[in-house]
Amino acid sequence: MGKTIAYNPLSYPLYVMAKPVGALCNLDCSYCYYLEKEELYRERKTNRMTEDLLEKFTDEYIHSQTTPEVLFTWHGGETLLRGIDFYKKAILYQKKYAGGRLVANSIQTNGILLNDEWCRFFKDNNFLVGISIDGPEHIHDRYRKDKGGRGTFSRVMRGIELLQKHNVEFNTLSVINDYNVHYPVETYRFFKEIGSHYMQFSPVVERWGDRDDGLELLPPDEVENTEMPPWCVKAEDFGQFYCDIFDEWVIQDVGQYYVQMFDATLAGMVGQAPGVCIFGRTCGHAAAMEHNGDVYACDHFVFPEYRLGNIKTDTLVSMMLSERQIRFGNAKRDMLPRQCRECPYLNLCNGECPKNRIICTSDGEPGLNYLCVGLRKYYEHVWPYMEFMAAELDNERPPANVMQYARERRQIR
Repeated sequence: MGKTIAYNPLSYPLYVMAKPVGALCNLDCSYCYYLEKEELYRERKTNRMTEDLLEKFTDEYIHSQTTPEVLFTWHGGETLLRGIDFYKKAILYQKKYAGGRLVANSIQTNGILLNDEWCRFFKDNNFLVGISIDGPEHIHDRYRKDKGGRGTFSRVMRGIELLQKHNVEFNTLSVINDYNVHYPVETYRFFKEIGSHYMQFSPVVERWGDRDDGLELLPPDEVENTEMPPWCVKAEDFGQFYCDIFDEWVIQDVGQYYVQMFDATLAGMVGQAPGVCIFGRTCGHAAAMEHNGDVYACDHFVFPEYRLGNIKTDTLVSMMLSERQIRFGNAKRDMLPRQCRECPYLNLCNGECPKNRIICTSDGEPGLNYLCVGLRKYYEHVWPYMEFMAAELDNERPPANVMQYARERRQIR
């Protein structure tokens, strides 16, 4: 296949994000890209993963790894709706099939169902808990509402307080939308106040259209008769959001608080893997498995045309090493438009996520990332500080020295 077979997914840890309840959720967040995936399974009697499938997945997932460490990632929908007994069984199966490997677990939740029992379980079994929260109350409740249309901020905060009470490690995942993008510093300071030392911000970039399978959101290759939902973030606002947060972080928080975007940028500066797939040169090593065992190319490509197979009839290795999945992963690099290939920040961005490549370049070539203007704005802004930190690392000095450099640079101005 020539350069199509240019990367081997097994050169990375093989990740399969498991969906124990599929798209089932106790919230009704306006911007959620996953709620509508229930349409793909309307005819099933249950949307809960069975224990038989859990055992099969655990066995196969562990034995498909090429590294001594195995990370299980549980995602939703709302993961806690599957019940604590399911995850207790998951731990038992992990111990049964570990074979000397070190097994870790991370779970994403909106936090509303957390109680003392859940938190003790997470603490006892060293779970890393990701909390979905968008910022302080007026920001969070803008879009993150329950089925009755009520805001959920106070309930999420109770969950966070319980995690802190039981000393459970947690990080925060926040959606950057058309509203909170205008409150970057307030949002960042809020997360510091609640003890989130690891922050991830995910921009809303979606398009609506008509599909025969009942889905409204579209993959990037469908471009006809589309529009963007009103909560989508504007590209330049997205870039400014990160610039404003960075300006506070680089002065006082380096080494104490970690923002995924900043970590990935510094990794790119020193030639290391970014630690997050959207900024890698290729992708395809991180799939998603639905509650019935269907495996999809990526969590953001859960569409019938990106279904790789089912774990009941196909092995994880055969699906992840299939020519189809390798082509999907290599397309991230091979389909970059010329504007991207000639960009001075290519090694930092790599075209970002393929799902966001929905616009054309200035000369009409398709495949440009919708966020390009914002990403470039951010990279131009942080470049001198990232360059300084890269030099410090190269000289075996702490990159946190950048804080003094930043203070002096600000004084000069």
